[in-house]
Amino acid sequence: MNARGRQRTDSTHVLGAVRSLNRLECVTETLRAALNALASAAPEWLRVHADPAWLERYDRRAGDHDVPQGEAKRRAHAEQIGRDGHQLLAAIMAPGAPIWLRQIPAVELLRQAWLQNFSIIGDDPAAGPEATPLVRWRTDQEGFPPSLLMVASPYDPQVHYAKKQSTIWIGYKVHLTETCDEGGPHLITHVETTPAPVVDRDALEDIHEALEAKGLLPDTHLVDAGYVAADQLVASRRKGVTLLGPAPKDYQWQARSGEGFTVQDFLLDWEREVAICPARRESRSWGPDYHQGRTAFKVRFSTSDCRPCPLKRQCTRSARRLLTLRPREEHETLEAARTREAQPTFARDYRQRAGIEGTISAGVRVLHLRRSRYIGLAKTHLQHVLTAAAMNLIRLGAWFADTPLARTRQSAFTKLMMAPIPA
Repeated sequence: MNARGRQRTDSTHVLGAVRSLNRLECVTETLRAALNALASAAPEWLRVHADPAWLERYDRRAGDHDVPQGEAKRRAHAEQIGRDGHQLLAAIMAPGAPIWLRQIPAVELLRQAWLQNFSIIGDDPAAGPEATPLVRWRTDQEGFPPSLLMVASPYDPQVHYAKKQSTIWIGYKVHLTETCDEGGPHLITHVETTPAPVVDRDALEDIHEALEAKGLLPDTHLVDAGYVAADQLVASRRKGVTLLGPAPKDYQWQARSGEGFTVQDFLLDWEREVAICPARRESRSWGPDYHQGRTAFKVRFSTSDCRPCPLKRQCTRSARRLLTLRPREEHETLEAARTREAQPTFARDYRQRAGIEGTISAGVRVLHLRRSRYIGLAKTHLQHVLTAAAMNLIRLGAWFADTPLARTRQSAFTKLMMAPIPA
């Protein structure tokens, strides 16, 4: 295998080996799972501290109970579950309770789920000397933790909710990387399994590090737009890898209209930290801006220059023009990638990426790649590695048997329209 050849990567969703639960079902099932865990680990303690009413509420899984209809009744139902969970957690955290109860995984998961889904707004004055917390079911207005932290199932804490375009699922994501040089078998070189909410570009560095450790880092890496970002273009280049894929677009109105002045129309003097606009006016300030762990630069022009400028309508709809720049290396690398994408050779070279979609299709149709058979990320990843190994064995067998690669299937209409017209 040519380690410095071409490889291609794509990802697909993987359904966890648990039922998909809505938020109300999830908290109900999380409390039920904690009660079952305590019933096995500390039966005598639980018998003393459990509310007899819990037997009717949590004897069956959440989906088997009737959920009240109507927003107000559903909220009241959810907050009753919240009070029950807080009552159990208060008993576990009480000074006289065994310390080891807090270390039971189902109890820790219950604590996390209650922090994420309920707010304590005080004590119930009607509860007497034993204060019962007043809890409120969290709403979208109050906000939730990111999906990567949100508990999605008490039975597999590592599955998470994710959405990609029209696909919504709870589980994981798998990235397959394979060789695509002509004249050799197309073998899968790496499998990366991640939590579902991890975006593709954030998995790319781990993929490159794993390939480098195996001595299989490619010269050109073909990927779709989800893997391409300015910082990833720079990081890949530093490893000697050309990341080939659609570069992020400029979505400012100036670029979308095709009639306004984009960043490319400004002369950037990085040493002096000055930008010069198409009207030959210099910027008044150039300063760093930190957002979500990333560094950018805000470049502002003077209002007194922008307002009377005859080119203002092509430049800005505000009182003055503001540019947001990435660090210099990222900015220049991204501009080079956009220029490369406009060249005719890009489409020809990028056409090779399409084959990875066939690999994922084969894994899904033949080896059930999109369904985890196991609980937990580690076991799910092992399943994916074994799946990739099986696919490689099939491909090696076909290669040694001189079986030609299958051509992309086409519909009858496509075949008809693409066929040459008889003379």
